[in-house]
Amino acid sequence: MSVGDGKATRKKRPRILAITTDCCTGCAGSPACIEYCPIEACMFWVPDEDHPPFGRIEVDPYLCIGCQKCISKGPDGAFLDGCPWDAIEMIPTDDWEAMHEIALPDLPPPPPAIAS
Repeated sequence: MSVGDGKATRKKRPRILAITTDCCTGCAGSPACIEYCPIEACMFWVPDEDHPPFGRIEVDPYLCIGCQKCISKGPDGAFLDGCPWDAIEMIPTDDWEAMHEIALPDLPPPPPAIAS
């Protein structure tokens, strides 16, 4: 799960969202993209029960700020940070909302209350 830097939070609905494609393998349990995400819990590991240690990364569309740090590449395609397999795409938020018939709010939902 992405840890975040404690500084970034979603303040408005982003114009683009990160989505993972079918190419995502989760980097066999050591995903690079999660480390670069500035938002806590935005990117998370979903294990493939049939093929351990593989799995995939999912992105929470309610938390994503569209910063593109998960796909960042350097000059001439040199890998600096982000996904080395190009398994993350940035799509317009309007397109994602139309596909899923959901309207994303400006602010993310509040975290669930912890039972005492």
